[in-house]
Amino acid sequence: MQDQRALHNPYTDYNGPESTQDLFDAQGNLTAAFSARIRGKIGELLSVMENGLRSADPRDCTGYTGWAGIALLYLHLHSVHGDPSFLHRALDHVSQSLKCLTHSALTFLCGDVGPLAVAAVVYHRLQRPQESDECIDRVLQLHGAVVKGSGRLPNELLYGRVGYLYSLVFINQQLQQERVPLQYIQQVCDAVLASGQSLAQRMRVEDRTPLMYEWYQEQYVGAAHGLSGIYYYLMQPGFVSDPHRVVALVKPSVDFVCRLKFPTGNFPPCVGDDRDLLVHWCHGSPGVIYMLLQAYKMFGGPQYLQDALRCGEVVWQRGLLKKGYGLCHGAAGNAYCFLSLYKLTQDPRHLYRACTFADWCMNYGKHGCRTPDTPFSLFEGMAGTIYFLSDMLQPMAAKFPAFEV
Repeated sequence: MQDQRALHNPYTDYNGPESTQDLFDAQGNLTAAFSARIRGKIGELLSVMENGLRSADPRDCTGYTGWAGIALLYLHLHSVHGDPSFLHRALDHVSQSLKCLTHSALTFLCGDVGPLAVAAVVYHRLQRPQESDECIDRVLQLHGAVVKGSGRLPNELLYGRVGYLYSLVFINQQLQQERVPLQYIQQVCDAVLASGQSLAQRMRVEDRTPLMYEWYQEQYVGAAHGLSGIYYYLMQPGFVSDPHRVVALVKPSVDFVCRLKFPTGNFPPCVGDDRDLLVHWCHGSPGVIYMLLQAYKMFGGPQYLQDALRCGEVVWQRGLLKKGYGLCHGAAGNAYCFLSLYKLTQDPRHLYRACTFADWCMNYGKHGCRTPDTPFSLFEGMAGTIYFLSDMLQPMAAKFPAFEV
């Protein structure tokens, strides 16, 4: 049955080394020709994006649809290509972002913390340590509010605690030093665990899952608002202060999510929703796969890897979306599934599939897809596609932006 939300996948699947000879060699290095094509398309799309951004909302500071997301793209391009002009473009865009902070949301993608964290890294690379430190201090000043929080503070990635947590991890990883003490990260994770236990008890589901989370009264499953995104962070080594609690609380909660899988291998958007419709990073297999792979790394257990591989099959069959080429609900975000599988397994099938999705993205605008509300932004639009294409140049280092640690 053809998914009404997806376009037909026109590519033949991996069929041994002869499928890949124009794309990459036996070591997984892209051919000079394919690499040059990607670089050329990145340059072309950047020019279109910059032109389009002239009419973007000057007041949107966020990473998701605003100026911090464009700054993050240029920061990434600087990491990949080393061109100092990219760092100066990152500075331009993050400066715009810092002018329009909301003083409300506490997360990397949808709040002030993302612009501050990105600015801290940009200033650090520009060897402006005082300004970098000021931004980091402003991020850390919000720590107490996140840890104590009120009952109203959610735990998910876009608007909740793990969205703040990612900011702390991002600063440490980008600065390559423990600028944020580990105990800050652990205190956020402990607060997330306490909140999840409390809701599971209130909902009387502890016999099925020790942890439960909701956003606007829905128990979402996917990476953006849901259980799988939260558990992905709680399973990172050292993030939870007591590793026994990861085994006692997180593992059975992950297993609960695994039991929600549809016969197709896809996952529902919410607990109790029986509609097998969405194949997006935000809702469905393309986001749940990161939880499964982390569970496999953390606990072993071949079933986690089997479920992750099934997710990859779902994305191969149904991942070229009519919604377009973006990260949150588009072909670029879905393609990161294949890169995550390739990094773990080294099976060339997954790199091949990522390359075909990259080819699809390089034909940007030619498939009759919808135009997103913010067509040049990081998570909905062209900036996210450019980010993915630049990650294709270094597949073993690729990470889904503002999410993978």
